[in-house]
Amino acid sequence: MTTPTPVATRPEDLGIDSAKLEAVFARAKRDVDDGTLPSAQIAVARQGRLAGLRTYGRVLHGDTEAPATDDTLYTIFSCTKAVVGAAVWTLCEDGKLRLEEKVAEIIPEFGTNGKEGITVEQVLLHIGGFPMAPFRATDWDDRPRRLQRFSQWRLNWEPGSQFQYHASSAHWVLAEIIERRTGKDFRAYIRERILDPMGLKNFYIGMPRELNAKVADVRYMGDPVPPEGGWGEVTPEAITGLNAIEQRLVGVPGGGGIAGAAQLALFYQPLINGGVTADGTRIMKAETIEWATKVRTKAFHVDPILGHPINRALSVMVAGDDGHAALRGFGNTTSARAFGHGGAGGQIGWGDPETGISVGYCTDGFLDPIAQGRRGVAISSLAAQCLKG
Repeated sequence: MTTPTPVATRPEDLGIDSAKLEAVFARAKRDVDDGTLPSAQIAVARQGRLAGLRTYGRVLHGDTEAPATDDTLYTIFSCTKAVVGAAVWTLCEDGKLRLEEKVAEIIPEFGTNGKEGITVEQVLLHIGGFPMAPFRATDWDDRPRRLQRFSQWRLNWEPGSQFQYHASSAHWVLAEIIERRTGKDFRAYIRERILDPMGLKNFYIGMPRELNAKVADVRYMGDPVPPEGGWGEVTPEAITGLNAIEQRLVGVPGGGGIAGAAQLALFYQPLINGGVTADGTRIMKAETIEWATKVRTKAFHVDPILGHPINRALSVMVAGDDGHAALRGFGNTTSARAFGHGGAGGQIGWGDPETGISVGYCTDGFLDPIAQGRRGVAISSLAAQCLKG
């Protein structure tokens, strides 16, 4: 059973303007009403609570179509990376991990084929040099096979020399680091250290089998298009593969999280409020979050397709003040300090420490990247302007 997520009686109680919030919802609803998307779910949060949550359209569960509801769950794809990243931040806060450590010193099996010098920081920034390393999601729980894969991986380019999105490989490594340094399954550690203390009972990395019927299956709205540039792993086959229960159960750390828009929005609330939840539970220190969300990539670490500086912090992106925030998934109106991580298909997840606003958006409909980008800019820009007065 999923647990209903409470919403504030009045958005104004959280300092959110009701009319501006309705404009956010209307933009999300428009794509469903005109048939562009089969369903959409949108949430805006502030002061540790939801200002509003809306769900529109219909979803597929296998061969069955049903109305989407506020309890519908979605595959959030790379929005998952921020959650795994936050778990890694706690290891650093607790003195169990240092960014300058060589991955091979933690995972000896990784230290082959030129990968010996790759640091933990380079993995978190997607500059490690192994973006195309293959790994079948369903092999994760076979430890000998997992470690064999690590030893077989080769470099595509010299570590640190460029940015190229590691769609799944980097976060398999981070999951293994979590396990080596905590002695716990990475999914259990994330549940214990991040999700449960945040009160996110309906946010899953490694979905319980009994919830499979609540997850919307991904649908391509038109011909599936293979990715360009540095997104080679994010193929249509990989995307629709996450409809399989076997992959949902695994909890792919780079893109297999299961949640709703409410959980995405609420995940960022403690992170933009000094590390503390609305009920006073401390997730991590404010200094840790500030340290972890500092841009660490260099000016030459640019998007391989569009050419703008990528602005990566530790497993999240930062909006920045150079005019490229929209290209990074934050719209045009967030503060430079806003941080988060989007997901394939146009999933949105970010929080802004300046305004206290956080946003979650999920859909099961896949469109071309240009259409996804325009929708994301519109929704994020409207949401960032929701403050009252």
